[in-house]
Amino acid sequence: MPMIQAHALNLSFGAGPALNQVLHDVSLSVADGESFGLVGESGSGKTTVLRCLAGQYRHWSGELSIAGVPLQHKIPKAHFRQVQMVFQDPYGSLHPRHTVDTALREPLIIHGVGDKDDRINEILLKVGLNDSFRFRYPHQLSGGQRQRVAIARALILEPRVLLLDEPTSALDVSVQAEILNLLADLRRREKLTYLMVTHDLGVVTHLCDRVAVMQQGKIVELLDSQALSQDLAAHAYTRMLVQASRDFSQESERALVG
Repeated sequence: MPMIQAHALNLSFGAGPALNQVLHDVSLSVADGESFGLVGESGSGKTTVLRCLAGQYRHWSGELSIAGVPLQHKIPKAHFRQVQMVFQDPYGSLHPRHTVDTALREPLIIHGVGDKDDRINEILLKVGLNDSFRFRYPHQLSGGQRQRVAIARALILEPRVLLLDEPTSALDVSVQAEILNLLADLRRREKLTYLMVTHDLGVVTHLCDRVAVMQQGKIVELLDSQALSQDLAAHAYTRMLVQASRDFSQESERALVG
């Protein structure tokens, strides 16, 4: 049974002449324990899929399910024990006036979970921090440390699914690698399922087993990440993304050398 399943997912904004359909019959299936990537240029609908699964958009049509349980438009609180989201900007996703302790304690309070202090200390260790970080504010942390706190907050309820919205794009390159390695390690140790949105094809090949390529709200190709890295993509748009990624990498190298 798939952990995440979407069938004929559609979503529109506006009405009448201003109606804008942003998802067109999106269908995908993510196995339990799999890391699945969604790639495509900005505006292709990648993050919108995540927001539907996270319950942030509720006016979609089609079918969504988590662990075989259909997702309804009125989402029960228990859903958020199963599914959590890690956002792109770790500074924007953490309240500037809340300590790390407050950020991690809040979901435990909302869901009535006990042993709060022990859980907070344990999750900080799992993401490579320690209890000395508990009473710091976001401005007292580096970008990588903030993203580790954001990951800890997502994991403290022990979900089975993480929705990752470009979790490394706001970080320095050296820190990106640390966070990607952390996510890979957590997935293995905690038996997590990932659905990850990214522009970076290098991130996909590092962290994901399979990838769906989105263009203008539609999935145009589905392939495994190894095939993507070996130039085995069939769709012209996917090949264009691969070439653009390589051109960007070469330009960045020349800039660094220069």
